Amino acid sequence: MLALGAALRARKYQFTTVTPATQSRVLARPFAPEQSTLRDIFGWSRPFTAAAIDDELLACMRAAGVLEEQDGLLRSTVRMSTLAGEWLFHSAYPTTQADAVFFGPDTCRFVRAMEQTPAPAADPLRRIADIGCGSGVGAITLARRFPQAEVLAVDINDRALALADVNIHLAGVENASAHHSNLLTQVDGLFDLIVANPPYLLDAAERAYRHGGGKLGAGLSLQIVQAAIVRLAHGGALWLYAGVAMEDGEDAFLRQATAMLEEAGLRWTYEEIDPDVFGEELETPAYTGVERIAAVWLVASKDV
Repeated sequence: MLALGAALRARKYQFTTVTPATQSRVLARPFAPEQSTLRDIFGWSRPFTAAAIDDELLACMRAAGVLEEQDGLLRSTVRMSTLAGEWLFHSAYPTTQADAVFFGPDTCRFVRAMEQTPAPAADPLRRIADIGCGSGVGAITLARRFPQAEVLAVDINDRALALADVNIHLAGVENASAHHSNLLTQVDGLFDLIVANPPYLLDAAERAYRHGGGKLGAGLSLQIVQAAIVRLAHGGALWLYAGVAMEDGEDAFLRQATAMLEEAGLRWTYEEIDPDVFGEELETPAYTGVERIAAVWLVASKDV
């Protein structure tokens, strides 16, 4: 996988991953598998012929076990996106597997929010945790921004941890590492910064990267808030990117989360950074009565 990533980087591969709805529209257009480009193969997840790719990349794919055959054509079981100067592996489209590793516009908003948020008061930052790390992009972003800190990328999805480990090594950041943990239960100690971009939808298949549980998908986000209250060091902060379902103009997640934070004595700010995401979910039975799903950014800080 590292050899494949390095080869794509050397070929100046670039791809911006879009929403699943946009992806399906693009894939519905006619195309010729024998003329597939690297973006078709590793970005759009299109089938291709062996003649469409050079021998080095094909050998890397075989060695990495990410090549499959369908109806006489080849297909990559991973995608690669480029974001903020990084090359990042994640699952191929469609992400129907229970252990799929998702990447998309939410990831871009998450990274941008982390880059623009002032550092916590703790000085220096010694330990950082990225809960539900997925592809590891959050951990990589923070490892670059805070090179003096130990950054733990944690997830319960072994497939995510495997890809996060590859992406961390591909990025060359030596202060980040991937660890299996349900929230923070399997890692020790306090943290100066906890970040998370958890699943926040109600998914009928309960796929790990989509299903947030609880009322309208907010369950996991609220568990992360509670975990941060217990595990933040003095001067530390929680940065949480989530999606919230709005009913009758009310943000139930904000009401519950801030009640928890205020009871614990943490200061917080809250911002809607996109008022309308995953609008197609409103057509499903789980979201009857929901007006919209908003992407939000919660910053909660513990006094020094």
